[in-house]
Amino acid sequence: MKSRHFVLVALAAALIGFSGPTPAQEKRADNMEILREKIKADKKLLVATNMELTESEAKAFWPVYEDYQKELQGLNQRIVKLLESYAADYRKKSLTDEAAKKLIDEYVAVEQAEAQMKSAFVPKLNKALPARKAARYLQIENKIRAVIKYDLAAGVPLVQ
Repeated sequence: MKSRHFVLVALAAALIGFSGPTPAQEKRADNMEILREKIKADKKLLVATNMELTESEAKAFWPVYEDYQKELQGLNQRIVKLLESYAADYRKKSLTDEAAKKLIDEYVAVEQAEAQMKSAFVPKLNKALPARKAARYLQIENKIRAVIKYDLAAGVPLVQ
């Protein structure tokens, strides 16, 4: 239970993307940047613990992991923007059919981009790791994303 809580907190926060702070928000933004870096390190530790990599596997794997995380961050930022857009319309009770269609289109585009990203990284993972360990890594990422998506979905009210 404690590890699930850690994963939930750490990875949900990792989804959050921040734009540049205003002067009044600098201290808060600095704290959030520190938190985001801590979460990234904790996720990496979680992956490392579960991957059981040899030294040579680790040398080949970690650069692929870092590239994957950078790509994932771009998708995460798109998800945050999508949720922010919906939240603004929801609060104002101003979601039109046209706006809803745009949200649907962006949601589908993000899902497709995530699937394409995974497909693009599979050959890189297979080159860096034995197939079972590549599968394990994808499984770990999938579990993390499933938990995050579940928690996000639980907090998003249905369209009215």
